[in-house]
Amino acid sequence: MKSNILERYPCATDGRYMIDITADKVSDLYNDFDKNAPYVRKELDQDLVEYIRDSARDLGREKFTIRFYLVEPPDEAMMDRVTTSINSYFLYLKTIEFQELARIIRTSLIYLVLGVAMLFITVWLNQKLTTDASVLSSVFSQGLTVAAWVSLWEALATFLVNWTPYSRQIKIYERIAEAPVLFMSAPAPPSVTPSG
Repeated sequence: MKSNILERYPCATDGRYMIDITADKVSDLYNDFDKNAPYVRKELDQDLVEYIRDSARDLGREKFTIRFYLVEPPDEAMMDRVTTSINSYFLYLKTIEFQELARIIRTSLIYLVLGVAMLFITVWLNQKLTTDASVLSSVFSQGLTVAAWVSLWEALATFLVNWTPYSRQIKIYERIAEAPVLFMSAPAPPSVTPSG
């Protein structure tokens, strides 16, 4: 299955796979909403971001290069700006994923502390109520025990289930930010002459 996915991407002689992107000009790579911002701070086009991210995910641990084919080739300074902006943007996305992961860890720790505290209170209550336990106090104690275990389970499930996707996404963004970027000239599309 993996080899079928890798066949979709050209491979250079050095063993690096190529994520190929074709556009008319550099401005096509960016969002139209921040026209006045310099390219280093501009937001990349979301279709482009998704394409690069999905391609990097397809390639897994394979090394890759992002290769742009542009009809209007940029000068050296513009190539450096685009490379820096791609690096910066994916590092920014990595930071956002780190923040989300930190939020999940905080939530898990809160559930863990609550669960452990309720468990200690339950054990203490059960020891106190062994001699003269009424039905109401037994129900309360058992309910607190269930709530403690639910809280502990929630802490564990939140951490274990949510940790992996964020960790995987962080690694993908890191790999994209570190990937070399190449610029190639793309042939201009053929002009259509009206039939007459």
